[in-house]
This record gives sequence, structure tokens and C-alpha cells, in this order.
Amino acid sequence: MQPASSAPQSLTTHTPMMQQYLGLKAQHPDILLFYRMGDFYELFYDDARKAAELLDISLTKRGQSAGQPIPMAGVPYHAVEGYLSRLVQLGESVAICEQIGDPATSKGPVERKVVRIITPGTLTDEALLNERQDNLIVAVDFMAPHYGLAAMDVASGRFTINQFTRQETLSAELQRLNPAELLYSESFADLSQLGQRRGMRRRPAWEFEFSTAYHLLCNQFGTQDLRGFGVEEEKIALQAAGALLQYVKDTQRTALPHIQGIRLEKSEQMVVMDAATRRNLELTSNLAGGLDNTLAAVLDATATPMGSRLLKRWLHQPIRNKAQLLQRQSVIGELLDQQLMDTLTPMLKQIGDVERILARLALRSARPRDLSRLRNAFQQLPELQASLQHCEPLKEIRQAIRTFPQLQELLERAVVENPPVIIRDGGVIAPGYNDDLDELRDLENGATRYLERLEVRERERTGIATLKVSYNKVHGFYIDVTKANAHLVPADYIRRQTLKNNERYLIPELKEYEEKVLTAQSRALALEKQLYEDLLDQLLPHLSALQISAAAIAELDVLNNLAERAQTLDYHCPELTNEPIIHIKAGRHPVVEQSLQAPFIANDLKLHDERHMLIITGPNMGGKSTYMRQTALIVLLAYIGAYVPAEAAKVGPIDRIFTRIGASDDLASGRSTFMVEMTETANILHNATHQSLVLMDEIGRGTSTYDGLSLAWACAEQLAQKIRAYTLFATHYFELTQLAEQQPNIVNVHFDAIEHGDSVAFLHTVQEGAANRSYGIQVAALAGVPRAVLSLARTKLHELENRDHSANEGKPETITTMTAAENTFRESKLYQALEQLDPDSLSPRDALDWLYKIKELAKTEILE
Repeated sequence: MQPASSAPQSLTTHTPMMQQYLGLKAQHPDILLFYRMGDFYELFYDDARKAAELLDISLTKRGQSAGQPIPMAGVPYHAVEGYLSRLVQLGESVAICEQIGDPATSKGPVERKVVRIITPGTLTDEALLNERQDNLIVAVDFMAPHYGLAAMDVASGRFTINQFTRQETLSAELQRLNPAELLYSESFADLSQLGQRRGMRRRPAWEFEFSTAYHLLCNQFGTQDLRGFGVEEEKIALQAAGALLQYVKDTQRTALPHIQGIRLEKSEQMVVMDAATRRNLELTSNLAGGLDNTLAAVLDATATPMGSRLLKRWLHQPIRNKAQLLQRQSVIGELLDQQLMDTLTPMLKQIGDVERILARLALRSARPRDLSRLRNAFQQLPELQASLQHCEPLKEIRQAIRTFPQLQELLERAVVENPPVIIRDGGVIAPGYNDDLDELRDLENGATRYLERLEVRERERTGIATLKVSYNKVHGFYIDVTKANAHLVPADYIRRQTLKNNERYLIPELKEYEEKVLTAQSRALALEKQLYEDLLDQLLPHLSALQISAAAIAELDVLNNLAERAQTLDYHCPELTNEPIIHIKAGRHPVVEQSLQAPFIANDLKLHDERHMLIITGPNMGGKSTYMRQTALIVLLAYIGAYVPAEAAKVGPIDRIFTRIGASDDLASGRSTFMVEMTETANILHNATHQSLVLMDEIGRGTSTYDGLSLAWACAEQLAQKIRAYTLFATHYFELTQLAEQQPNIVNVHFDAIEHGDSVAFLHTVQEGAANRSYGIQVAALAGVPRAVLSLARTKLHELENRDHSANEGKPETITTMTAAENTFRESKLYQALEQLDPDSLSPRDALDWLYKIKELAKTEILE
């Protein structure tokens, strides 16, 4: 962006160089332009001011242009990656402008152009990426009633689409993918659906036009249509995919040969989890946004970065394909039986991140060390294959991991053992690979020996014992003679420079050799760069086979890692069954048990047709939330094909996992803590099925006691009677334990504690039946609440308990009366009003109004 105050609009008033800069800047007004000048990338005007602030670098001035001082800031060429990394982490994009003309032949400024655009979502440079996390760019389109979403990992070549009709699904997908950059059409009306995130890019509506997108995708994949990818019917998603591909092409300024296909992700093939569930289960990030104390932190001991990224994708996207899950279990079992982990892990570590190396190879941005790492990987593949030879469950993976002996031999001949980081200064191509390069290097390296021989010869010829043949960068080669010996200088010596005590001379032979040596270095460097490009050309035709092998190696790494984790952490193979059942024997929380100093207390769980819901009561800190979360995590692990932290587990079909745990507000969207809780609850009640696992923790605590109890009761009944989901329902409303007496598929369980005077010891053991108290005051004491407050609380508790006991003598229990009334609930005005209510269409204000209406209707029904 170039405001008039920063740079005058008329380019003719500027110097030629600034005219060139401003012309290039006009093509990229909204991003920083790194303009190459010698050994620096320079920024001018507003870009300079912004970069100086973001990078904490000096803001200076470069003379004047159009009569005004030019603000300028710059970063060294050799250290640019560090600055780019900081800018990208701040959500900035950068256009890299390089010299493409020859300074020797240029009249005026050397020709320059933008060679690539670095954006947060299109990174491929190793130094700018977190090697163990995917870096995704996502595009979203909407055409009622469908949302279309496309996601690409430019650094690996994965390209996926999805299409759905619910805004909640869009939120869940964006939370799962966590894109570094999000593209949306300028016609996308409601940006609140996309949430608040960095890297949001508004794009022209024409880029999302179907025919444009379809044609672009067919050209990319070299096909007449997209039927072979099974995506023909997903038109809105394809529109997003086309816009995404166009954006990536615009930023990379080169072909994208590693983007070779597109895959449709279908929710019916996955165990679906919404955004709240992913957050509450802390799969790959904790509630504070960090990486510690997460499921991934415990499970991820992978040997390669690409294996680490794949494991995290599995955790966020459990699958329902039973045959595929059993195959994974079989591989893990075989690895454990043959104890192959110690053999495979060192080899896998030597292979490294082939996936991202191949992406840089495809984009022709691969560096010398990428090629040496690729060579190291090739050297491991024959031994890796041999190690899997007698492992039948791994036959498919073994066949996908090909060896590449010709490419291995090529790289062994062509690239030195430890190449430099970049090709710029040469030293990458190995001796013996190219005769012309060896000759030029010999000429360059042999200069010292030549000068020594020439010096000996000329001393003998002239009789000047102090004669020296030397070199410096200013004057090149010369013969140095003291003035005392000037009378001995032969006639063929040509005076080059006179100093106070010395004379410097040239002879024709030395002049001719100087020209050869001084051009040899530049010629060698140019030839070496050409040979390096030829190497990339020879590797590119094998890109598809290399990508297939890399994917298989990543999968092997994940399965090998899961086998090692199972052995180290004492996990066991779950039984996947078609029965409607979740049975867990001695289950443990995989994360909590790793953080405890004492042994983790394992617990059983049984859910089946006659036992669909557990009402869980007991004290705070007693273990209710841990018990619930560990159940979800064990089920999730079973559905990625992993072993689980339990002595045994039997898990039936699961389509979704829901959690309603914890309390947080969303003030930016005008939603209170209770509103957030009710929104998440509504999502569960609308979308849960009889094959869903539902965790509900302390529903109704954000409102009055009777409102909260009523809502909790109604939600529990709906889940148990109508939906019949597998449900763990933790509550402090002891009245809810009466549900077990009225509904045959509801069971009470509790966590108990033992009192010692004023203190309490938590047993952390699940027991059948309802708890008899909550130990809230004892927990408050552990938290450090002042003794005076605790004493007053105990007195008040006794008063309330005695009052309630007196008031209820000879009266039927209130909760029973309420339950009897609910038997005719479906015929009531309240029920009819709720049936007509569409929560998804309500604003926060409307939802609050409806709560009051529901409350009034409920009062009316009770009075009637």
C-alpha cells in the first residue's frame, strides 16, 4: 500500500531505481516487498516503517526521490530466513524481488521481478516450518445450503475437499485443520462463521466460479474431468479448491507437479468430533494453547517428522473402516511379536522428512542438503525392506516402499558428502562427476602451485633472489622487485605499479594465466549451478513413485511408534465388535497417568443396550472428569487402530464423540458462559445418535438451581430415552440419581472419599450406586479458603440440611412430582413451543428471550 504521503503518485518524478521499485510495489500493494539490492533485501516507504516495527530493525533514509527523503529498512541476504520466519509467524506475507538481469549489460537499474510470494499457508522452506506440524492453507465457499472447504499442504502435496450443510461442521473442520491461512470469497456474507483467526484473505468472487475452478483443476491433474477422483458432485467444494489452487500458483510462481490429485473426505467414514470435543480432549494442544500434557505429547515418539504429522492427523480424524483398523492392529501386533521396533527406528531416523524434501524438489527450491538427505534415505530403503520381509501384515507397506538404486547412485556420484546449505557459493557437486567442472576447479586451485613454480624460474632467470610473484584482489597477479634490484629486471618485464621501495611488473605469460584463473571461478560456479538444476531434472520424473514411498514410510513410522508406545506404556489391543457395547477393564487416562507421581488408579466401564447412561456423582477432585475423558480417549485410540491404556477393551460401532466439559464464555460473540454451555448442549442433542459417545459434565450450573436441575434432567432423559447414546453424565445434582430408578437403561455410579477430621482423601475408584455427599467444603479447605469462611460454611450447611429435612417430612419428593408431570409433557404447550424452535437460527439475544419464554411456559404448565 502506497499512500500519497509516502510516495508521490507520478513515477516520472522519481529516480529510475525508485520507479522500478514503485512499479513492482503497485503489483503487490498489501504485502511487504523485499527488494534485492546487492547483499541486502531493502524495504522502502510504508513497508520500511512496518518492517522496522515488526522486526525491530533500524529505520533509515536513502537519499531523496521526488524531492523527499526515502524511508528505508533492510535485512542481510544471508540471514533473510530468520526475518521471514518472524514475519510469517506474525501473519504477514512477503514478496521476494530478485535481480534477473545482467548488471554488466544493463542500462539503468538491473531488471528485477518478484520470483515468489511467501505467505503463512504456502511455506515450504525448512527454516520457516515447524517440522512436526502440518502447515495448511484452506479455502471456504458458501452457496446455500452448502459449505465447501478445500485444504492443501503445499509442503507435502496433500489436497483434500469436503462439503457439508451445517455451520457447526465448518467450525469443527476449521478447528481440526487449524489453517495458517484462510481464503474466502468476497461474496461470503457472514464472516463470524469463520471465527477470529490470523491469515484471513479475501479473494475475488470470480476465482470461486465453478467452470474456472473445474478447468484449472483438470489442467493441474492432466485429466479431462474429475470423475476419477470421485468429486464430481461436490461443486461448492470444487469451487473452493479451484480458488485455493489459483492462489498457490500465484504465490509460488512455478508449476506444482507434486499436487497430483484431490481427495474427498466424507464424514460418514470418520468418527466425527466437533470443535468443543477436540478442545476438551486436548488431543494436540492443551486448553492454554500449548503442546504439553496432550495426547500427542504422550504418544508421539515417532522417528520422522512426516510420521509425527501423520500421527496427529490420525488423532484428529479417527476412521470407521473396521478392516483398515484391524489391519493397523495386526501390524502393531506383528511388530511387537517380532520386536522390530529397535531395528526399524534407527533406520527411520536416517530417512528423515522425505515428504517435504519432495515438495521442495517439485517447486525447484530444494537445497543441497535436501539432496544429501534424500541420498541418505535411499541408502536406508533396501535394509528397511529386508527388515519387513517376513512380516506378513506389513506386505502392503513393504510393496509401497520402493528402492531407487539409480537415483541413489546418481546422488552418491553427484553430491559431496557434506554439502553447504545453499548452492550460491558452489562446493556442492562432487569431484569426478563432471570433467569440465574438474578442469575449471583445477585451474582455480592450481594458481598457488603455478605462482610458486613461476617464482623459482624467474629468480633463476634474473638472478634476483628476493623476487616474489604475488596476487591481490585490486591488481591481480604481479612480479614484485625491490628498487635495489631494478637494474636486473629483464626487458620483457612491463611495469604495472611503482611503490616507495618496490616496483611491480607483468609478463605476457602471467597476464594470460591471470585471465584464465580469474574467469575460472565464475565459470565453475555457473557450471555447477547448471549441473545442480540438471540433477533436479533427473529426479523429477520419479516424483510420483517417491511420494508413494514417502507416504508408506510415514505410515510405517506411525505404526512402529504405536507399537513402541504400547510396549513402553503397557497398552493392550482393543476388540472392535459390531455389538452395541463399550466395555473397558482397568482403563487409564493416557495423559494424566504420565504426570502423576503415584500409580494411576484404573477403573472399569460398562455401557451396552441395557446400560446406556451412567449418572456419575461424587466430590470435586474425585476423578469424574478424568474418568469421562479417559473413556473418550480410549475409544478414540481404538478408532485409529492403536492399542489402548487398559487391560482389555471391547468397543462397538461409534459414529461421533461429543463432550460438554468445562466452562468458558465467548464475550466477543456476545455469549455468556451459560450460553456457550447451552449451545454446545444443543449441538449434542441435535446431532448425537444411538452410536455416539457423549460426555456431559455438570450441565446447568450456570443458572439458578431449579432451572439448572430441570435442564440437566431433561437433557439426561432425552439422551437416555430418545437418542439412546452412550452417555457419561457427571453431575452435582443428586436429584438426578433418581433417574436410575425410573429408566431401565440408566445406572448410577460414583467416586467416593474418606474423611479424616476436617480433611478428605479421594479414592478415585468408580463404585456402583449414587454418592451420598459432595465434600465441597473439604475441597475448599484444600484450595486454601480461610478457616473462618469454612467454619461459617459448615454452620450454614447444617442449617440448610436441617431445614430441607423438616420441610420435606411427610411430603412426596419434589423430583418425583416433577417426573410425574413430565409424563404428559409431550401434550403440553411448552413441548409444542420447543418443537417449533430452531436453535440454529437464533441470535444470542433471541436465545436469551426464548429461555425466559420457556421459563414462563413452564411456570404456567405447573400452575395448571
